[in-house]
Amino acid sequence: MKEEKIKISRIVEEIPPSGIRAFFDLVLGMEDVISLGVGEPDFITPWNIREAGIYSLEQGQTSYTSNKGMMKLRLAISRHIKNNYNVSFDPDSEILVTTGVSEGIDLSMRALVEKGDVVLIPTPSYVAYGPLARLAGANARVIKTKFSDGFKLKPQMIDEACDARTKAIVLNYPTNPTGVSYTKKELEGLIKVIKKRNLIVISDEVYSELSFDFKHTPLVTLPLMRERTVYLNGFSKGFAMTGWRVGYACGPKEVIAAMTKIHQYSMLCAPITGQLAAVEALENSKDAVSEMNREYRRRREYVFSGLNELGLKCSRPQGAFYIFPSIEISGLTCDKFAKALLEKERVAVVPGLAFGEGLEKFVRISYASELADLKEALSRISNFLKKIKNR
Repeated sequence: MKEEKIKISRIVEEIPPSGIRAFFDLVLGMEDVISLGVGEPDFITPWNIREAGIYSLEQGQTSYTSNKGMMKLRLAISRHIKNNYNVSFDPDSEILVTTGVSEGIDLSMRALVEKGDVVLIPTPSYVAYGPLARLAGANARVIKTKFSDGFKLKPQMIDEACDARTKAIVLNYPTNPTGVSYTKKELEGLIKVIKKRNLIVISDEVYSELSFDFKHTPLVTLPLMRERTVYLNGFSKGFAMTGWRVGYACGPKEVIAAMTKIHQYSMLCAPITGQLAAVEALENSKDAVSEMNREYRRRREYVFSGLNELGLKCSRPQGAFYIFPSIEISGLTCDKFAKALLEKERVAVVPGLAFGEGLEKFVRISYASELADLKEALSRISNFLKKIKNR
């Protein structure tokens, strides 16, 4: 008897693999590669944070925690938000500690949307938003922002994308992959339409500590937005704690309760070592975070100027550690550009199509690398462009 093949979920089958990871499989095993692709700080977690994690292990703190996360950490998160932004969240009912912000996005989608609902996703965007909306049963509707507008989302774009089925919108700022962020005034323009259309907002603000040109304004600080927003943040980017896997979600208690219900069946709790390190990060790491922020600004200016001098036009990032240049002058699509640059000059960047349709003429560059590596990478990109021009 012929053995029947196991059938995989249709939704899962239809979702493509991450465009970032698919490309970086090519990098494995290659020598002398300068990687400007993976979205991870090149800084080591500050020593005081690492020491807190080490000490917790020495003390034998290796157990599960509350599904919601340790109360000690939830209190620290509540104080941090109150002290920095003057917004109060009840640590008992309005804060959930997640296994990174990625889990927070997943939980938000599954708690809020169901089959037939529409989730708006402005692009270019982080690769997970659309697939996670679809896995939750919703339809992901893309809002394409424009290079000519600096990839800024405009109120009219939201309004035109809405219909009777539209329930939620994902906002991410500072944005992966463009580095775009929004001033308080710009956010006020967006929320007029958000309120008019009665949308729930999943606000991914994991890069908030890396805001360069103006103070970050959490969406929950604006009038009547606390009641309709799931505020997501974490420690991976601003505190250089990617491997610790700790994030958090804040929002209305009924939403957090629903997210916690899913979390307790799927993830149980974030790692206790990471949670205790996160307490230290919030309470005693201001100087280290500020120093990393200053270094990212220095790198931003260098890469922004260097790319534009090479003819790879781009907007100056306002936060995060990404820049999204146009490669139109090369005459290549983003996939061909990225593969050829890797093969010929050993520089890895991410093709723009990983972040949405219609982005064939762009690549994402991460400047979370030492300045010496960035200088060498720009030199290699310059050589690559000269070879293309002279062929």
